Amino acid sequence: MAHHKSAKKRILQTAVKTERNRYYRTRIKNIVKSVHEAVEAADKPAAAEAFKVANKQIHALVSKGFIKKTTAARKVSRLHKMVNKIEAA
Repeated sequence: MAHHKSAKKRILQTAVKTERNRYYRTRIKNIVKSVHEAVEAADKPAAAEAFKVANKQIHALVSKGFIKKTTAARKVSRLHKMVNKIEAA
């Protein structure tokens, strides 16, 4: 266990950041999953709506500094390709 005041503070800060990161990671997974489910069901309007929400949420996490801009662009690009595939089919 920590003996110094600063070490105790760091432990608390780490716990808070860990919780926050877990929340955002789960949020991203759920957002992406909703798009995947709509695409698998071949439901074009639902997939487009889910993609719209996902795009907005992912870029919001970029502005918070949770994920990098390039990572967000890659995720959004892959989701967009999936949604476009149902539109073509």
